[in-house]
Amino acid sequence: MTGFEGKSIAHSFFDDRANSMHHVFPPHPQTTLSVRDSEALFPVRRIFCVGRNYAEHAREMGATAQADGLEPPFFFTKPGDALVGGAGELAVAYPPLTANLHHEVEMVVALGAGGANIAVDDALGLVFGYGVGLDLTRRDIQAKAKEKGHPWDMGKGFDQSAVCSSLVPAARIGHPAHGRIWLKVNGAIRQDGDLGQMGWKVADIIANLSTMVRLEAGDLIYTGTPAGVGPLLRGDLLEAGVDGVGCLTARIV
Repeated sequence: MTGFEGKSIAHSFFDDRANSMHHVFPPHPQTTLSVRDSEALFPVRRIFCVGRNYAEHAREMGATAQADGLEPPFFFTKPGDALVGGAGELAVAYPPLTANLHHEVEMVVALGAGGANIAVDDALGLVFGYGVGLDLTRRDIQAKAKEKGHPWDMGKGFDQSAVCSSLVPAARIGHPAHGRIWLKVNGAIRQDGDLGQMGWKVADIIANLSTMVRLEAGDLIYTGTPAGVGPLLRGDLLEAGVDGVGCLTARIV
């Protein structure tokens, strides 16, 4: 290939796409989740996660109870394209740079509308539906970051760090506030709790988060995990469920 030919190819590549799409390269595909018993897809925007929303999990992670009661909720995020989701057995890649990948089963809230400074009484009206999720954590990377007072984004927000089942609309199941939430690894129970143990309930979580950022349709909120988090190995089969919402199956590959 001559230098002139190389320039012609480059010129054609960018001109063709700029003229037809008005982007310097094609946009990345929209992340979506399937909706149970529907051909419609839920377009995912952002992923928010609530930390330490079950007291027993907070204690197993080293937190101490506050004398004045429940501490304010705190949040972290994962990229929208970190999501692996849908029906059937999901394949989730074991991430690099860790020897201590942990599972955290959570109920996921999918927003169908948004807003800022949402009142608690109005918050559930924003919910499209619910799913069963896994917040995967590179615990060793997170621990090192905590020790140094650094952000722990890379312990939480890596590729394929958010797993979610198909969504079930709230119009069909209502808004689950009680019911078993559980996770098995290779058939053995690891986590077993109840949604009623959540310190901050779904409406409170949405209202509080909406004071910090403007929420929009397509946002997902992972609502916290019960006690029993632990390590995963390549080949492990995870089965998880939330009463009234559904089940999730994933294999670490």
